[in-house]
Amino acid sequence: MANADVKRQEVSEEQMAFFQEYGFVQVDNVLTAEEIKELTMFIEESMSEEEGLSVRTSNPEARLNYYRVLNQKVNVWRDHAGMARYTTHPKLASIALKLSGASGIRLFHDHALWKMPQDSKATPWHQDFPYWPMKDQFAHQTLSAWIPLDDVDEQNGCMMFIPGSHKIGKLRGINLSDPQDIFQYVQGTGLDNTQPVNVPLRKGSCTFHTGLTFHYSHPNKTDKPRRVLAIIFMPDGVVYDGKDHVVTKPLKLAPGTRLQGGVFPLLAGK
Repeated sequence: MANADVKRQEVSEEQMAFFQEYGFVQVDNVLTAEEIKELTMFIEESMSEEEGLSVRTSNPEARLNYYRVLNQKVNVWRDHAGMARYTTHPKLASIALKLSGASGIRLFHDHALWKMPQDSKATPWHQDFPYWPMKDQFAHQTLSAWIPLDDVDEQNGCMMFIPGSHKIGKLRGINLSDPQDIFQYVQGTGLDNTQPVNVPLRKGSCTFHTGLTFHYSHPNKTDKPRRVLAIIFMPDGVVYDGKDHVVTKPLKLAPGTRLQGGVFPLLAGK
């Protein structure tokens, strides 16, 4: 990847300010049509594989309710060289570094997210950070890139965000298949009356949001899966808090261990 290509894709000062104020930002045309075509082929191959280091966290037989919300496979980059090229894409890592304000940005994990057609549920309002096994002081510098491989709108599962919700801090995790109402935790803060922002996207564009930003995605009412690559970025120096997580469990890490090395590669900075 040429340095000029990376520089061209970096976010503007206005986008950075928007992200800091509201906890999310839309970045258009981050991947070309040719890249999206290639990535779609790679991710379809990855989702069809049953062996390897990646983990399918839901299936229609064992976890039907969750499957209706999301059919998800975590760490696809570890089993497919093509996926690794996009998960570690320098354009995406450069944007994540700039938005986070960190001196270095690492990969926590990626995941392929299929919202299945017809018999689909909304992904309820939630924060991401409560599910991640990281010490709380790193919460404000964690963020996700959400990259649709199909055009997305209210009909097939685009995202919604609550502007400014990241400023509330870390709340309880929500059970995505039997959800609690996250807004009961923030009554009286103003967030319970804040208007959500709907973010339809054309494929090739994406959003970034912090690990503390409230977000939601619509059910998929179409007859095709809604396909997304999500990439979780964390600042260099993140410390494992000992909480159970599908990514860290096989590593048998001691609480207090830094998440670093080849499993959590440094993608930008430093």
